[in-house]
Amino acid sequence: MKKFGSVALGLVGAAAVASASDVHDLKKNTFVDFVKSHDLVLAEFFAPWCGHCKALAPEYEEAATTLKEKDIPLVKVDCTEEADLCKDYGVEGYPTIKVFRGPDNVQAYSGARKSPAIISYMTKQALPAVSVLTSETLKEFKTSDKVVVVAYFDADDKTSNATFSEVAESLRDEYLFGATNDAKLAKAEGVKQPGIVLYKSFDEGKDVFDDNFDVESITKFTKTSAIPLVGEVGPETYAGYMAAGIPLAYIFAETAEERAELAETLKPLAQKHKGVVSFATIDAKSFGAHAGNLNLEVDKWPAFAIQETVKNQKFPYDQSKKMTHDNIGAFVQDFVDGKMEPSIKSEPIPEKQEGPVQVVVANNYKEIVMENDHDVLLEFYAPWCGHCKALAPKYEELAAMYSTSSKVTIAKVDATANDVPDEIQGFPTIKLFPAGGKEEPITYSGSRTIEDLAEFIKENGKYKVDAYEGKNESDEAQAPLAEGMGEAAKAATETVKSAASDAAEAAKTAMGDIDDDDGSEHDEL
Repeated sequence: MKKFGSVALGLVGAAAVASASDVHDLKKNTFVDFVKSHDLVLAEFFAPWCGHCKALAPEYEEAATTLKEKDIPLVKVDCTEEADLCKDYGVEGYPTIKVFRGPDNVQAYSGARKSPAIISYMTKQALPAVSVLTSETLKEFKTSDKVVVVAYFDADDKTSNATFSEVAESLRDEYLFGATNDAKLAKAEGVKQPGIVLYKSFDEGKDVFDDNFDVESITKFTKTSAIPLVGEVGPETYAGYMAAGIPLAYIFAETAEERAELAETLKPLAQKHKGVVSFATIDAKSFGAHAGNLNLEVDKWPAFAIQETVKNQKFPYDQSKKMTHDNIGAFVQDFVDGKMEPSIKSEPIPEKQEGPVQVVVANNYKEIVMENDHDVLLEFYAPWCGHCKALAPKYEELAAMYSTSSKVTIAKVDATANDVPDEIQGFPTIKLFPAGGKEEPITYSGSRTIEDLAEFIKENGKYKVDAYEGKNESDEAQAPLAEGMGEAAKAATETVKSAASDAAEAAKTAMGDIDDDDGSEHDEL
């Protein structure tokens, strides 16, 4: 472990020159030298025409100004001018944000695209996974972020040290971790060694860990305690609720006053079921469309529903009943006790499958996708999605190539009209369910060409079926011109986001914040 605040990141050279912007605009001939000159750099690769990039710009500027004081530089690269540089770092969509610790140590930025999130994320990156704390640094550290986790254990307790360090490494992007072996500090905090306290800027201010001192228990404690007793679902928090793996109870209301009143009424229930069900209010005026995703009637407020986030099951509360403490309490208790069946939204099962692409609905999902012995490629689409419409003819052509195969099924499901087990965060989403491994589907993230999709099935399916086996070159030459586009054209149309960035964008889209088409490869929920 390193001492808290001991990491020094100096700005040098031209970066010290005052300018109108605190974001450094780098080119191919300056990028590598700049990154080499700094221990930690956040880089945005963007295109001027990209809508998401335009939305990010003021947030990025604000974060750069704050992080400048911490000696953490933020840079940007215009990929329309520096195509080779962007290609060198695997940029396939905009914006792509990466953390650099030298030119060869690069990782995807996995935080949200808002200034506070960028500042918090990069502050964590600048610190060691676990900061060594003293009586002088503990007080400051406890309030250095919305959530910080501090362990108190004896200097000779190597087992507890190793266990806590393992948790800190796995969660370092989300939370700050510190530790001290000062017995006096532990006593002053009312903690027995080994012990852990999670300090937070909301609710009761801190939670004390009282479970077995193992990785699983500490991880669960941290994720659970970091969530407000009754929080608020919005673009900045949605991804965190989904990642926590705990069922989420939504409290829909139109006004801030009504949300506050309902939060206070249901707070005892949130306390009772803490760690089992998370409670959160949601602005029905701004994000009311999300109620439809939970099988609630839209525009009928207030409303309440529980989402089992891992299985994506929905349990809507009867909107004809009043939302009282007792009524909601009984509803939540039945859910916790396993006495409720999930609400399932499904289109009718097709009387006849027409065309090479199999139509999947909620009520035949298990039969077509999960229970057969085929490799199943499934597209999750939305009828209004422009990218889905563009993919449709190619997807039909792909399916026709397997029409005589008894080992591969090409299928699609309207994820807006049917409940599916997965939380889909953008359209189209394509997953392969390989025979013998249906519980662990593989998400496709490549170019949406017939050749690439077929290769994906060949490489990842159980049967390794080659759709082109036996085809001659003249057949292959008939592929649409769009499928042979060069790398530059691809870069202008594709967006392949990191998992965490997808989660951040999904936070916006699941709440109903839909951007205009800006060239990204996913239409949002």
